[in-house]
Amino acid sequence: MKLHWFAEASYPELPPDFRASGESSWVTTPISRCEPGVVGDMTRMFIRLMQQADREGFDGLAMNEHHQTPFALTPSPNLLAATLANTTENAALLIIGDSLALYNPPVRVAEEVAWLDCLSDGRVISGFVFGTPMDTLYCYGVSPTELRERFHEARELIQKAWEAQEPFAFNGKYTKLRYVNLWPRPVQKRPPIWVPGSGSVETWDLALKNDYCYGQLSFSGLHSAKPLVDAWWNYAEENGYEINPHQLAFTQLICCAETDAEAEAKYSDAVKYFYRNRSVHPGFESGPGFRTQKSVQAMAAFAAETNKKLPPEEKARANAGEMDFWDYDKHGFIIAGSPERVRQRIEDMAKELRVGQLIACLHMGDLDEETAAMNTHLVATKVHPHLRSLWSEYEDRWTPPSVRAAHAAQMAKTAAQPLKVAGARA
Repeated sequence: MKLHWFAEASYPELPPDFRASGESSWVTTPISRCEPGVVGDMTRMFIRLMQQADREGFDGLAMNEHHQTPFALTPSPNLLAATLANTTENAALLIIGDSLALYNPPVRVAEEVAWLDCLSDGRVISGFVFGTPMDTLYCYGVSPTELRERFHEARELIQKAWEAQEPFAFNGKYTKLRYVNLWPRPVQKRPPIWVPGSGSVETWDLALKNDYCYGQLSFSGLHSAKPLVDAWWNYAEENGYEINPHQLAFTQLICCAETDAEAEAKYSDAVKYFYRNRSVHPGFESGPGFRTQKSVQAMAAFAAETNKKLPPEEKARANAGEMDFWDYDKHGFIIAGSPERVRQRIEDMAKELRVGQLIACLHMGDLDEETAAMNTHLVATKVHPHLRSLWSEYEDRWTPPSVRAAHAAQMAKTAAQPLKVAGARA
């Protein structure tokens, strides 16, 4: 199983009453709450943590794109990737991803990703995302009825630009270019492509037909994800596609410490900060035409299944930051505790969901750098080595060749030096 380091770059100084004030954490959050110096400090912290993750053997460093929100101060993942491309050596640069419909012309994405692939010696994973309603409809003003058309047109242009051997003209509905002649070309003929989703059947078709990695990128844990993930695998099997765990990515908050008690003491406040400051005004959560009727019906069915294990009132408590630390763990929002307990919980979750690409969130909310660095180190040295061989019988086509080679070398090293495994807490 591949392990990728990730964190939402959340603004760490929102007041305790931010949620109670009724302010949305997206689109209209007052800019008066933002101190630029704090943003600079926190961004440098995230860069240091990701550089540490590269040194400690993580398979990838993940970064995403969001706009006008203190929840994730990453308006351009490509800028962050550029910083890391020349200051890391082994990990994939997992861009999850560029919101294609927001680029005009979208060939800019093709150019930047190709340049990043050159700078990193072929370590880029390119994420193609539709974008949240908050980012696309309300921050950038894209019509919801045009979003998918724009996305697919951009996707077609980008892939052709990477692979074409001669200049070509592109005459799309939204983009018209007389000359497309990409300089430079990526090191990889076509970087691996990932697409995140939240239950849209159309996104499943996109991933399966084009051999993209599908990402279930939520922060609600196993119980919320299982109905959707089971449906994804069933859909793939029913339509004659290979069942390969490496084609599924999953996001999980992890809070690792030397003991369970230390984990609660060090992470509890940050976990609650993370969840209570994700509130989005209901008017920004969607828009007419953003989802198809087919997808709305499917997502309603997933929600009904989820409610059987995670009642709506419990999910509301979690999202308000009012849940007990170990209740967050019990319901799967976080995986917490000693390295032995964390390892066992991750293994159980990965087998139940058939996940081959784990996006481990090792910083959350207003967590301090020292604790996040400890988390990164413990997961790298006491958790990941036990899990590297999981799903090794399957071919991984969704990470760069150099990353797969480094992973195999680490797996061989682990096999030559058997690991001691302590008992895990139930």
